[in-house]
Order: sequence, then structure tokens, then C-alpha cells
Amino acid sequence: MSRNTIRKYLRSDVIEPKFQVPDRPSKLDPYAEKLLAWLRREAGRPRKQRRTVKQLYGDLVSLGYDGSYNRVAAFARAWKGECQRLQQTAGRGTFVPLAFAPGEAFQLTGAKILRSSVASRVKLQVAHTKLSHSRAFIVRAYLLQTHEMLFDAHNHAFQALGGVPRRGIYDNMRTAVDKVGRGKERSVNARFLAMTSHYLFEAEFCNRAAGWEKGQVEKNVQDARHRLWQSMPPFESLDALNDWLERRCRELWEQTAHGNEPGTIADVWASEVESLMPVGRPFDGFVEHTKRVSSTCLIHLERNRYSVPASFANRPVSLRVYPDRLVVAAEGQIICEHPRIIDRTHNGPGRTVYDWRHYLAVIQRKPGALRNGAPFWNCPMPSSGCSNISCAVLAVTGRWWRSWPWCCTMTSRRCWWRWNWRWRTACRPRRISSTGSTG
Repeated sequence: MSRNTIRKYLRSDVIEPKFQVPDRPSKLDPYAEKLLAWLRREAGRPRKQRRTVKQLYGDLVSLGYDGSYNRVAAFARAWKGECQRLQQTAGRGTFVPLAFAPGEAFQLTGAKILRSSVASRVKLQVAHTKLSHSRAFIVRAYLLQTHEMLFDAHNHAFQALGGVPRRGIYDNMRTAVDKVGRGKERSVNARFLAMTSHYLFEAEFCNRAAGWEKGQVEKNVQDARHRLWQSMPPFESLDALNDWLERRCRELWEQTAHGNEPGTIADVWASEVESLMPVGRPFDGFVEHTKRVSSTCLIHLERNRYSVPASFANRPVSLRVYPDRLVVAAEGQIICEHPRIIDRTHNGPGRTVYDWRHYLAVIQRKPGALRNGAPFWNCPMPSSGCSNISCAVLAVTGRWWRSWPWCCTMTSRRCWWRWNWRWRTACRPRRISSTGSTG
């Protein structure tokens, strides 16, 4: 190596000298802008719909490009490498810390876990709600992720947190957003809008696949795995599990330091409660369906059947679905209510819930159905001590004389004869003597 070369590198202050490639003209230069636009367009398409570089090379050839494929492939590799470097420096790899004022916002998200109950393993849908300033959080579990579960999660969260913040941050869950548009355009569900209007807070939805926009509650989902679920004992009911979760969350408030503010989460939460809006009356978060009552006085929901008073048979009714119960309304009034059955197994047929009082009007016209009537298997016994189902129902309806031929057991016959003798004795006309006394 000559002295002049050494002197040149020493004066340039370069530790590792590199060969400078001179700019050479290429046959791809006239088509560079067209190829760059194609690459940007393909990057925005779904992965399975993108065209390969070889297909783009074929399109360039059809436009008059007579260069080699290797030059087109090198151009595409350089462009993809530059895009990756931009993402690592100023794209998704860089974030801005967020700060929230007291009572400004809360974050809510859902998660799925598989937990063991007393009888089997159950898949649960868990709602995580967290105040953005004090970082106080509440966790509540459900069997389904539906609208009524989302409304119930808000009701319990606001009651536990002591108030309502002015803004709520969500992801694009289907129970709140019907359609996701461009940018921040969202078609929000009507019932969800009714809930936000009831509590007077503003709903804000994150961008697609941008979980870091509500990173506090997403971190809470990760922390709950070892704070709650790994140490959780088995429970016999969902209500017992939710009671334990609320107590455990409050214990964690006392044990966890806030990080940015002095004291624990409970200390900061105590000062933030004053900035929250009052809760007021809970939102009546039901989902309404129009059902037609069958001729057997039943309505169907989620593979299960529920009885309705016989006077509404073959008529439409309004079914209001709550997380734990079903309310049937018609003609502007509540006609019946049943506990809700949620079965996730789907192995056998659905269950039927009867209320024997709904069929009393039918039994008065058709007493023969009393012998094998399914609604009367769990009918309560009367206080007279009779253990026969038919006697129990007939004591309420008062139709003994019409149903005796179908009640063929000895107990039924004795009850009928006892009642018939007393009835005949009471209805027998009394003789009046000449002196005015009865004989």
C-alpha cells in the first residue's frame, strides 16, 4: 500500500475504510418510481393476497423493462430493509409515556382463561377495568362475552372503584363496535351508546392492533396470571369466584406501590375518588329479544327452554336477557322471571325450566294432563300431608271431581273420598223443625 493511500485514510479519521461504490446508471432507473409504488401497495394488502417480486418483474417486462430479475430483487430487498430500520427507530419500536389526570380516564379489556372448578375445567371470560391515574383495578369473570356481560362489568367496576371517570379507553371489541372504519371511524353499538350516555363518559377506541394505547390494563392482564389465577382455589359458583376476586384486588391495592406517585395504589386511589363522577343508578343492561311462545307455553334461548304463563301461548313476548336471569315482559308488564342457564358443553340436549303455576289455567280445562305432566314433577306438596302430585295441584285448582278417574292410586282415591264426604256433608240441606231448631 502506498504512502499516499495511508496518508489519505489517516487524515479522513475513518477507523475502518470502506470502498465507495460509484453511482452507475441502471436499466431499472426509468421504472424505479413505478416499482416503488407497487411495493408500497403490496405491503398494505393482506399477506395471502400480496404478489411476489417475480410477478412484479413480469409486469415490468410488459412495460418494456429489458434488465435482469436480480436487479429487481435487489431493489425490493433494499426497500424492505429500509422499512424495517424505520420501524425499529421511529415506528412501532418507539413509544411515548402517557400521563393521566385524576378521574380522567379508565381502561377496559377482556381476556380468556381456563380455570378448574369443583366439577370440571371451565373457560372464563374475564373483564379487566383499571383507572389510568391511580392504577386501581377490578377483575370480574363471566361465562360468556356478550353485551349483557359487558354492561354488568361496567356496573360492578364503577361501584367498586367509587365513581365514573370522564373517558373510557377500549379496544375494538365486537360487543361495543359494530364496524371498524378508517382511522378513528367507528360504528358503535346502540346499546353501548345508551350505557355511555347513562354514565356520561366518553368512549374512545384504540387503533387496530395497537394494544400499547391502553398498555396499563394490558399489563394488568399479564400480572393477573401470577397474582390471581395461579393461586386461585377452586370455587363452587361464579358468584363466589367474583367475590374472591374483588377482595383479592383490594388486597393488592394495599400491597402494590404506585410507582409514579408516593404511596401505594390504595393511597392514590383514595385521593382520586374525589375527582370521579358519582355512579348514581346502575344501568339496566339487558339485551332484548322478541320471542314467540310455543303451544306448550315455552320460549327458547341458547338451546334451553323456559315456561311462560299459559295466557300468552302462541303470542309474541319480549325477552330481556341479563347475565344471571331472564325476564319476560308483555303488554307493558313483567309476566315471569327465570334464572338463566349457561351450558358450555353442548354435549346433550338443552334443559327445560318449568314453573308449574304457569300451567294451572290449562289443567282446569285439561285435567287428564295432570298424570304425566312434566311441569308438575317438582310441584310443592300441600300442608295437609298428601304426598301425591295430583292431589297437590288439584288442591290449588279445586277440580277434584273431574280428575278422579285419572288419579288411579289408592292415596288419590282416599283423598278424593275424604274430600267428597266433607263436601257432601257441608252441602246437604238441613231440616228445620216447627220449633225453629235444626235436626
